[in-house]
Amino acid sequence: MKMLKIELLTACAIGAMTVATPAFAQDKSVSVVHYWTSGGEAAAIAAVKEAFEAQGGTWIDQGVAGGGGDGHDQVLRSRTLAGDAPGAAIPKASDAVEWANAGYIADLEAVAAENKWDQNLPAAFLPSLKVDGKYIAIPLFVHRFDTMYANARLLAENGIEMPATWDEFNTAADRLLAAGITPLAHGGQSWQDEILFEAVVMGVGGADFFRKALVELDQEALRSDAMLKSFDQFRRLRGYVDANFSGRDWNLASGMVANGEAAFQIMGDWAKGEFSAAGLDLGREILCSGSPRNTPEGFSYVVNSLSFFTKQPNQHQATPGQELLAKVLLEPEVQLAANLAKGSVPALTGLDLSTYDQCSIDTAGFLAAADADGKLVPSVQGGTVNVASVRGAVIDAATAFFNSDMSSEEGVTMLADALQNATE
Repeated sequence: MKMLKIELLTACAIGAMTVATPAFAQDKSVSVVHYWTSGGEAAAIAAVKEAFEAQGGTWIDQGVAGGGGDGHDQVLRSRTLAGDAPGAAIPKASDAVEWANAGYIADLEAVAAENKWDQNLPAAFLPSLKVDGKYIAIPLFVHRFDTMYANARLLAENGIEMPATWDEFNTAADRLLAAGITPLAHGGQSWQDEILFEAVVMGVGGADFFRKALVELDQEALRSDAMLKSFDQFRRLRGYVDANFSGRDWNLASGMVANGEAAFQIMGDWAKGEFSAAGLDLGREILCSGSPRNTPEGFSYVVNSLSFFTKQPNQHQATPGQELLAKVLLEPEVQLAANLAKGSVPALTGLDLSTYDQCSIDTAGFLAAADADGKLVPSVQGGTVNVASVRGAVIDAATAFFNSDMSSEEGVTMLADALQNATE
């Protein structure tokens, strides 16, 4: 993030010397850089595109492959600093703040006021969507990161109930291994390793511990017995994945569960879109729940949002196309259609989810309950709270440990030291 700040300052200086551009053309085209390119994600973004173009907009799709979004972030940074920012993109919340502070985010306050965004969005999400009281991002999807899926047939054939705790999961996984079945479908990419690690920390330590350690970065919590136990469980999971997991995309891991090649997957709830696209009945053929936990609390979330960019810094006027797309994103019918396809739940409050699968209905209920109980915590991987250096430190530590034979004690020290350095 320090490097991004330096780049932004340089770009601002160059932009200040640039001759003012002519008035915006009155066309309603928007180039959209995103990484929603897999089956369920593509269907979700297609629902937004269709609604936008039905109202006179022109959608210029510029998808970047890569589920974790790192490729997207690189494209966004290079294009923006070169004076060729896309009309819209999906930076992580912490990065959107940096772009806003550098003057690259378009002003959508008139659209926000006209469509009553403050009244129609959850108050808990607003701090991550605004800077200095102005919207810097428009929420489209709300995802639960700590979700577990299971192939119902494999569980039934092996006499296994959906595990609620890590002890129950380990017992089930050992039984599956003995039967020659891969217990856990996993893609060996760093961001997937980190999602799995987050699920373990939430399940072993609970929501308050997760917040203390991975959001507040409390060194005592990071070096505690609860974190040591988290690494112990994380190490055990390494023995439950197949030998060919390295480099596998997340949707291919979902396909292993769908096809009966593996029993479980722990992934964000966007994976539901993959199972739906495969024609599987969520709640019957594919079971879903929160990932295993020692206490039935906590909900790890991320809000996927679009930010709208200007070509030059401090050129805040939004184009007609940007204003139209921003309005479309928060229309109830668009929120319902896009989230149904992606497997997430709408950012808008008060919508009727009766057409959704039971997994999504349950997720919406869990989210509301966790919010009311103070157990709603932001995912590190989602970049909702932590800056890039912190997110990077957790990802690097998780994947280094998962792909090595280091001890849990060594893993704890590595993570705590890395986070201490990332915040100095």
